[in-house]
Amino acid sequence: MAVVSKILNVWSENFEIVMRFLDKLLNCFNVLSIDTEFPGFLRNTPRNAPAVESYNDLKFNVDCTHLIQLGITLSDKEGKISYTFEFNFSDFDLKKDLHAGDSIQLLKDSGLDFDKIRKDGIPRCVFAPRFLEVLAKHRENLNWVTFHGLYDVAYLVKIVTNDALPPTAEAFSGVAALFFQSVFDIKVVAGYCQGLQGLKLGLSKLARILNVKRHGGAHHAGSDSLLTAAVFAEMKNRYELEESAFDGFLYGMDSRIQSKPAEIMMLQYMQPLMIPQPLLVPTQFHHPLALSYYVPA
Repeated sequence: MAVVSKILNVWSENFEIVMRFLDKLLNCFNVLSIDTEFPGFLRNTPRNAPAVESYNDLKFNVDCTHLIQLGITLSDKEGKISYTFEFNFSDFDLKKDLHAGDSIQLLKDSGLDFDKIRKDGIPRCVFAPRFLEVLAKHRENLNWVTFHGLYDVAYLVKIVTNDALPPTAEAFSGVAALFFQSVFDIKVVAGYCQGLQGLKLGLSKLARILNVKRHGGAHHAGSDSLLTAAVFAEMKNRYELEESAFDGFLYGMDSRIQSKPAEIMMLQYMQPLMIPQPLLVPTQFHHPLALSYYVPA
């Protein structure tokens, strides 16, 4: 599958121009495929850990660390892909903030320039209110797409609420539902598609199986969100998916994110988020959704 999309790097200096452009594009391209880059896992969750332990580790990891990049690729319901935006955030300080060394090295090896991101990136206290303002105009029509997206969703929830994650998975799902009107995790969907079920699939491997080409470098949020969008479009083309059956299920969490009446959170950024002290260093997950396999159309 051929994919043509321009990846726009977003920094503090061009943030406002980009947000105006994003606002206009959302009128025609209302599917947002997202990916995040963050400083790794401080806690690793054992395979088949209880749901409570898995969520507690998610909460600890997200609460204790800062988002580095957010990639958003816009497309329409037919799979036509528009622009990709790679937002760079200035909040993460490699010299001071908690991180997993192996994850940081992987990002460095992939080409992330932490000094530039720190110097020229967008403070989240600038990003979140403007982002919410734009999304509020389009919220009822937006559909979000992720791959293994529990952490992507969790970091966005943290940013837009300017708070630690809720204490339980159920409470987290409730807060996420205020922001995500409709969200799909294609790692969940792939588990019910003939020829894909039972495979240990990362995003790049799934793309190769579906003959979807990557544009840009792996472990960059923009490129990964673009690949997510292209893979989702190809899956919709090959398989007759009943999207409503998967809406709100994230790989690794039992609680479903179910949309709520329109109410966008417009937040006041008055105090910095307090970061808890570290304990240990998420996770291979299962998903309880039981559906029959989808076969190629």
